[in-house]
Amino acid sequence: MLIDSHVHLKHGDADKTEYTAAAIVETMDAVGIDKSIVFAMSTTTRRSIEMARAAVDAYPDRLIPYVYALPNYERPVLAEIDEAISARGFKGIKIHVGECTLAEYVVNPVLRYAGEHGVPCLIDVGGRLGALEDMLTAFPETTIIVAHLGRYLCREEDPIDRCIDMAERHENLVLDVSGVVLHDKIVDAVRRVGSARVTWGTDGPHLSPDTVGFARKELDPVRDLPLTDVEESDVMGGTIATLLNIA
Repeated sequence: MLIDSHVHLKHGDADKTEYTAAAIVETMDAVGIDKSIVFAMSTTTRRSIEMARAAVDAYPDRLIPYVYALPNYERPVLAEIDEAISARGFKGIKIHVGECTLAEYVVNPVLRYAGEHGVPCLIDVGGRLGALEDMLTAFPETTIIVAHLGRYLCREEDPIDRCIDMAERHENLVLDVSGVVLHDKIVDAVRRVGSARVTWGTDGPHLSPDTVGFARKELDPVRDLPLTDVEESDVMGGTIATLLNIA
């Protein structure tokens, strides 16, 4: 099963680009992706739940929802997160440094909740690896999926190596390889940490050159890597399927 573990219904780009569930599934069909993990950002937690729920209602066999954790200055959002996880079947939580601080008073309640309820947190730390290590150390029972091997489109080996080092020290860290341009580092991650803790995603959709072309650009180089059949199977879907108990 080919699973895209990182798909945006709403992006964090300057235009806050949105994609419909239909557009996402059409792209999946064209590329051969069986299921996708979907979430919205650049919006409230409540709206992210509504968008993901509507998408999954339209394509229940293809799309799997995460809830977006964005603190609200007027009220806590843990109740909304709990509603999504406990009552609506959401499978994980998304956190993005671009819209909230990674300070302990912000992320710790969410990480604690995730650990207590057995759901992973997909976190884009924007290269702030010190903050990531603090989270891993404070919440060893919480599975943290670090987006983009630590930093989106990173062209320097050292930060990526540091992120992989961290995964060797912390068994609760899973490595998301979406938006990784140094593809040999994906092989390094698999060899050093094991394929069962590495997961592929497109970080799409994007219109460069179009949604299908973008997805293929993210898929083909990973499929061309010198991985064993078992390793490729894990990275391209097995890891996230096991983590989320997807049949």
